[in-house]
Amino acid sequence: MIEKRAVGCRQIGLKIKAQNSRLMQMTQDEVLQVFRDSGALLEGHFVLRSGLHSRQFFQCALALQQMPVVERLGGALARKVEKSEAVTVIAPALGGLVIGQEVARQLRVRFIFPEKEEGKLVLRRGFKIERGEKMLVVEDVVTKGGRVQETIDIVHANGGYVVGVAAIVDRSNGAVKFGVPFVSLLSLQVETFEADKLPPDLKGIPATKPGSK
Repeated sequence: MIEKRAVGCRQIGLKIKAQNSRLMQMTQDEVLQVFRDSGALLEGHFVLRSGLHSRQFFQCALALQQMPVVERLGGALARKVEKSEAVTVIAPALGGLVIGQEVARQLRVRFIFPEKEEGKLVLRRGFKIERGEKMLVVEDVVTKGGRVQETIDIVHANGGYVVGVAAIVDRSNGAVKFGVPFVSLLSLQVETFEADKLPPDLKGIPATKPGSK
């Protein structure tokens, strides 16, 4: 009888584990729906961090207001990189902070961040990187990857080793390369324009810059 109970408990445990595993996996449509439901997929005329102009903007801060959403997106991203062997997650401030810390929490690893000082990302607050330390770079949205590359350069300059890059949204649809594995929850090609090559519809709409400074 006791043995049957033990087997039953193990089966229930395995079932719960499988359910949790499925919860951590998200399709691209599910991720996109999170942005729509939270009002975080904006339409209009926007200037991105890269300086490019776009009709769409992913305002991750709106999607990440709710902790269950943070946990779900963070879990899905952590699942994609759980075999990376990273011992530290590093995420550029400001945009990468919330999702970066959640990925680190779910991976049970250290979390640090570089922040802007005189227009450049730098390590402050006593953060240190050990020589050979395996680090995962986490960002909210990647378009041209400038802040991710800055973060990678900081890791290398301090003797660390970047095992990969992870983002919620890859607006380049895989076109951006960092020389390390790059994963995202949502990869799509969003049309962008140089400031001097705007289409007629955007020229007639005042541009806003809702992202991180």
